[in-house]
Amino acid sequence: MGKRDRRRGGAAGGARTRQFVRLLPALMIAAGVVFDLSTPPDVSAIPLFAAAPLIAAPFFSLASTIRTAVAAIVTVLAIRLYDGTISDVAPVTELLTLVTVSVLALVINGVVRRSNEQLASARVIAETAMRAVLPTPDERIGGLLVAARYEAAQADEFVGGDLFAVVDTPHGVRLVVGDVRGKGLAAVEAVAVVIGAFREAAEQELSLEGVAQRLERALAREGTRRGGLDSMEGFVTAVLAEIPAGSGRLRIVNRGHPEPILLHGDGALEVLAPTVPALPIGMDLGVWPDRSDEWELPAGSTLLVFTDGLSEARGADGVFYDPAARLRGRIFPGPDELLSALTDDVRLHTGGHAVDDMALLAVGRPARGQPERRTTVKIVGRGDG
Repeated sequence: MGKRDRRRGGAAGGARTRQFVRLLPALMIAAGVVFDLSTPPDVSAIPLFAAAPLIAAPFFSLASTIRTAVAAIVTVLAIRLYDGTISDVAPVTELLTLVTVSVLALVINGVVRRSNEQLASARVIAETAMRAVLPTPDERIGGLLVAARYEAAQADEFVGGDLFAVVDTPHGVRLVVGDVRGKGLAAVEAVAVVIGAFREAAEQELSLEGVAQRLERALAREGTRRGGLDSMEGFVTAVLAEIPAGSGRLRIVNRGHPEPILLHGDGALEVLAPTVPALPIGMDLGVWPDRSDEWELPAGSTLLVFTDGLSEARGADGVFYDPAARLRGRIFPGPDELLSALTDDVRLHTGGHAVDDMALLAVGRPARGQPERRTTVKIVGRGDG
């Protein structure tokens, strides 16, 4: 069976499960009717009738839960009228039990609905906060073409701690892409600290190494204020980059982050590995001097920086997504088209079942006389491995 067949099978299996759950209360009532009519009068089917509203409570709406409870009660009344035992003690006890269970089911339904509403509210707050601290950068900054994407793993889950920022400074265009450990509001708070410290340091520090150290101190200071770094997610992997104005040079400080990729205008590709690997920011396991590496950034090339939600995206066969292998030999009109094709390709690779958020940032240096759009070869759906 191929990947696509397995994905279809998984989706079909989930749909069948949901359909079965929706039918289960009615099936319990039907089973109760059959059991009650086919057994002696002293054998009760009330557990089957009582199970129907209890099953409906956590999965159905309030109205559907009420309808299920009423259907179970009316069915038991009809059976007792049919067999002429409605005035006996046992049927009265059964009905009281069923009514009590139905009221309990309504209480359970209310608790579940309130919990879902609180969860949805917290999710909206987290997403709104993330949009506030992580605005989409302009399409052109300091003469460079810029595109950024934040792709949540699941549409209905909290945003995580992935971050990016690009600023035009007296020292050139500086950028950061990072990944805070954790998710939810705590991660958003840590992202706000990192982004705020970066924007200030990028303007003031003479070197990229100085910017990295300012981020280190900002996290340490915030961790001390909150009683320890663990209270604000602990550490951040990050890539800091600098492109001096009018220069074809690219400087990078990599603090334990996935290696960026440099795509050349002819389809060639470089993986920008650091000369000396470094620990993430905020690890607090010792102090090592930061060291930036330098590369050529030719006209027509594009720098791609991403979080591990991209490089660790798994396919149905368990294979990690390899952005370098997928992008090598491909040409794109610009950074935005690159990110669009890349996100589509990852979605195809995972079957839409990514388990981690990903942040993507692409910065292109236009070539002199370069047309606005060039021929591009799509990576989505290509047949080679």
